[in-house]
Amino acid sequence: MSTIASISAQEILDSRGNPTVRVHLSLDDGTRVSASVPSGASTGEHEAVELRDGDKSRYDGKGVLKAVANVNDKIAARLIGLNPARQAEIDALMLELDGTPNKARLGANAILGVSMAAARAAAQSARLPLYAYLGGPGATRLPVPMMNILNGGKHADNSVDFQEFMVMPIGAPTFAEALRYGAETFHTLKKILGRKGYVTSVGDEGGFAPNLKSNEEACEVIVEAILAAGYKPGRDIAIALDPAASSFYSDGIYSLAKSGQGKKTCDEMIALYGRWLDAFPIVSIEDGLDENDWSGFAKQTAAQGGRIQIVGDDVFVTNPDFVHRGIAEKTANAVLIKLNQIGTVSETIRTIGLCREAGWNFVISHRSGETEDTFMADFAVAMGGGQIKTGSACRSERIAKYNRLLEIEAELGKAAVFRSPLA
Repeated sequence: MSTIASISAQEILDSRGNPTVRVHLSLDDGTRVSASVPSGASTGEHEAVELRDGDKSRYDGKGVLKAVANVNDKIAARLIGLNPARQAEIDALMLELDGTPNKARLGANAILGVSMAAARAAAQSARLPLYAYLGGPGATRLPVPMMNILNGGKHADNSVDFQEFMVMPIGAPTFAEALRYGAETFHTLKKILGRKGYVTSVGDEGGFAPNLKSNEEACEVIVEAILAAGYKPGRDIAIALDPAASSFYSDGIYSLAKSGQGKKTCDEMIALYGRWLDAFPIVSIEDGLDENDWSGFAKQTAAQGGRIQIVGDDVFVTNPDFVHRGIAEKTANAVLIKLNQIGTVSETIRTIGLCREAGWNFVISHRSGETEDTFMADFAVAMGGGQIKTGSACRSERIAKYNRLLEIEAELGKAAVFRSPLA
């Protein structure tokens, strides 16, 4: 069996121009791979620690040289000589080396880079595509994209409180067609916004970031774009939301200050979402309430979970302990899965296993600070959950994931499966 011959890391830049970690790993059979770690802007307070240098003289304190050094000086020495296919063992050794509950010593960015690189090296050494290596012969399901086409919240300097308005091509017959549906809607939306006198610059994840008159107008113009692109709202293309409510929550109150739409209680937010469900073809709401409002999440799920997908992101942070609690308390009915929230491939798979056991959906997700690495595209097919969230039909770090999925669908040929869990 091939073994790890070398591991090294370097500081690179993500899609927002901030430092992140890239890990290079080689095997004794000549296999050489790299893996780059994403970084979030809208982060949950319980996420694994992304280690930053704090040196204000470099990158305003956001440098990752400490994380790089931890890979080069600590992790590498522990893992040299191991079989890269022993993913769980490799990840467990790094957790033991870190010795903290939230990866604060070595940094989740350092640990995840190595974890991803090990998986990629094992796949390449076995002469298997990454999705087949991680998912086995049954990894044939392509995910429905949640395409972020309009931004607000922390992802844009505009008048929209909610962070992401996404289109989901739930009625498309293939992934390639789903991507076309979404891209055509995106370009149509740009024309509509232009005609209305709105700016058509884009936010962190490639969605447009206009100063709209209200949060509701975001849904209105998206429905208009779906129709103008020649599709039927709710049948061909639906809407998914990520309000990222923690970003406008404080002391029990949700303040819709960017749009000037006032302050609301938990019950009033749930009622607002209820009105939107009646007015727009919404099939999924992620983080509609604050990350610590567990009772509010349960209340929303009880009221609306039979109609739509209620997704927990910041409330669960891809952590199996939090997901286990959420299942017991009926907090949601779906989980957003982000590799860097928990920090290893093994722990991420464990969290997905809990979702499967509970009959919950799960969505493989990018971060606002991305790289050209396409690991998550293969991972989405490997896990077979049928949903991926990786940004708009714009910006190359987002398109790289979509293009990789096109490659996988073509490679699978007639074995490829495409169906929406929300159709």
